Amino acid sequence: MRFTALRFDVDATDADRWSDALLDAGALSVEGVDPSAGSVDEAAVYEPANPSPAWWPVTRLTALVASDSDASAVVGQAARLLDQPMPHFVADALADRDWVRASRAQFEPLRIADRLWIVPTWCAVPNPDAINVMLDPGLAFGTGAHATTRLCLAWLAKNVVPGVSMLDYGCGSGILAIAAAKLGAEPVVGVDIDPLAIRASAENANMNCVRVDVMHVDALTNRAFGLVVANILANPLRLLAPVLGAHTEIGGSIALSGVLATQANDVARAYETSFDLEAPRRDGEWVLLSGTRRATRPA
Repeated sequence: MRFTALRFDVDATDADRWSDALLDAGALSVEGVDPSAGSVDEAAVYEPANPSPAWWPVTRLTALVASDSDASAVVGQAARLLDQPMPHFVADALADRDWVRASRAQFEPLRIADRLWIVPTWCAVPNPDAINVMLDPGLAFGTGAHATTRLCLAWLAKNVVPGVSMLDYGCGSGILAIAAAKLGAEPVVGVDIDPLAIRASAENANMNCVRVDVMHVDALTNRAFGLVVANILANPLRLLAPVLGAHTEIGGSIALSGVLATQANDVARAYETSFDLEAPRRDGEWVLLSGTRRATRPA
């Protein structure tokens, strides 16, 4: 079956209504994304006191319709349902293809370090003697392909020693927690606010035959860990500085990613009162900040 993608931007206050109206008008699915994702204007949607799903201030909606549908009629009907003017939209024809095969072709085994690989389950393991994390792309963020995840995995490969405790704050697919467990960390805890991420992390940990205690962030106790990793976004990382600091043992290490190079100084300032920070590690436009937890504030 062939499809057409209809794209246009709406305000956050209207995103839910437009999404429902498009589905009522015949769209097969509707996706909302940040039109500025990956740029310095990327908007972090995160509210610690209210972790319910939210839209971006400006949200780009993509409605998928059958290729023989009248695109203007679908969008026009949605507009009439909302009593809104017809928005300007772009229609892109999607070629008929084997979408499963095409999706899988984007992902290959990824070498993180000499002893650590991320391998999709449909691929042969390149190095059976290495530590291989078997992981397929899914609903939760984290396949190893994104620079922020690669930075965290490389940091774990250098810093995990057998028996060190580890917290993955914002675990997504569980890739970081699973890698840490395979590298010898124990115990390993992963927390998230998204039920889909919690489920994905638990399922991926079981598939890799490792123990990861996965839970909602609200269930996390006041315990501290030898290693804390948070691959989120700059704004929530700034807000979470007191929380992540409290979960890091004195003398323990922290790694923070999801930070653009232009945002690194602001994030670092939120942590420098509690951590001795190292020079940022960079992969393209993204950086990883890391450091060691101090017992006291600097003089």
